[in-house]
Amino acid sequence: MTEAAGTMTAESFIAVADGGAELQAWSYGAGPETLLLVSGLGGTAGFWKGVTPSLAEERRVLCFDQRGIGASTRGRAAVTIEQLARDCLAALDAADVERCLVLGHSTGGCICQTLARIAPERATGLILSATWMRPSRYMGALFGARRELLEALPSTYTATSALLSYPPEWLEENWHVYDSTIANAPATREAADIIRERIDALLAFDGSADAQALNLPALVLGARDDIIVPPFLQEELRAALPSAKLTMLDSGGHFFPLTRGKRFVAEVSRWIAAR
Repeated sequence: MTEAAGTMTAESFIAVADGGAELQAWSYGAGPETLLLVSGLGGTAGFWKGVTPSLAEERRVLCFDQRGIGASTRGRAAVTIEQLARDCLAALDAADVERCLVLGHSTGGCICQTLARIAPERATGLILSATWMRPSRYMGALFGARRELLEALPSTYTATSALLSYPPEWLEENWHVYDSTIANAPATREAADIIRERIDALLAFDGSADAQALNLPALVLGARDDIIVPPFLQEELRAALPSAKLTMLDSGGHFFPLTRGKRFVAEVSRWIAAR
């Protein structure tokens, strides 16, 4: 089975994770180094579709649908950030990758921090995009309200997700993205429950006790107009990590890997080359 991202074709494979979850994964490109991409609350490999071809020009790139998302099954294990990090290790094992760079966006950044904590021998560097180190009152209030919307009005939850994630002018010019997001609103109780348990997992994450121990090269990326994970959270994360560099984009919203894809790839590639 193959899948195309842009003009690049990927080989697909299945990773079996705790609780019997079957994770659909893809491998792009080739090279002496591997980069694992871990998406956020949405949990799809498709989040990276726009940047994967460029990132895979000089290295192997892996991505996967997280448990219960897309083409991956839910399995029986409880969904926590640590479990999602162990799922990443299952994907690396299935791809026969011993060590790699890990790049996580939003909740994916929490997953990558945890991966580096529980299996430090597997990570050669961290790229943490639009993510955070510990709970804040702002995020607690925001995601608490979003969880209530999800329970009461799933379609409104989905609409506000798109409106919060993209810069207004970008979304106005790319309205098909909004329409596509609405078309994929959770249509069943089961689908809403998968999102809810992921919101619960991200709200429970606190990496502050372990940040100083993550003494490996790290890049913290953010956008100054991100209203989901605001800049002060990236600044706090960079200050806590012993070997981290901070790069802030002037704009791009929460989903800046999509809205500022060329800049995102340039910053990631520059850091990889210089580290």
